[in-house]
Amino acid sequence: MAFHFLFTIVAILAFTSPLFIFAYDPSPLDDFCVAVSDSSAAVFVNGKICKNPKLVTTEDFHLSAGFHKPGNTSGPSGSAVNPVDVNRFPGLNTLGITIVRADFAPNGFVSPHTHPRATEIIFLLEGSLYVGFVASNPGSNMKKKLFVKVLEPGDIFVFPMGLIHFQLNVGKTDAVGFVTFNSQNPGVVSYGNDLFATDPLISPDLLARSFQLDKKVVQNLQSQPWFGPNVVT
Repeated sequence: MAFHFLFTIVAILAFTSPLFIFAYDPSPLDDFCVAVSDSSAAVFVNGKICKNPKLVTTEDFHLSAGFHKPGNTSGPSGSAVNPVDVNRFPGLNTLGITIVRADFAPNGFVSPHTHPRATEIIFLLEGSLYVGFVASNPGSNMKKKLFVKVLEPGDIFVFPMGLIHFQLNVGKTDAVGFVTFNSQNPGVVSYGNDLFATDPLISPDLLARSFQLDKKVVQNLQSQPWFGPNVVT
């Protein structure tokens, strides 16, 4: 009986394992897969159609990103980001990386947000930046722990995948940082925009009860123009 049970389990795993490998293998299966919009291409990897490897050139791995230029921080948040992900740089497809230049005017900020598909690490080149994230698993009967630090030039800080985090320029001069993600498309969930500026709007009754706010306050928030950093596209 035990032998037949073991044989059955092995047979099931043998039958299904190719599907699991195809769906969950976290690593690229080729050296590169440059994304193209050609629907007749034969290979589809990580959400993009791959360019024929025979047609790939050096220029598929090069981008003049403009990282040497300051971002426009004149918007309401006082911050600007210049992101290079797979949507802007097709050569990143399957390589699992994104890089961003982030600029902050004095008092400029990026409001609390998360990246559902990536860990983020920031290197501060100039200025003073107040950064932090909130842990998701506090101990019993404990508040969720905040990990926070004021960064100075040369400092590095990491924000674990999926956790709420933020940045604020607390210096008197502009701040400049370079950010990398271990995903070609990290995604972003910004809590102001994604809760109070949806289409259609989330029920104000639900939000009022969730945040212990008066319904009129929620409706006022839902009527406001929400904003994030200026984004280079």
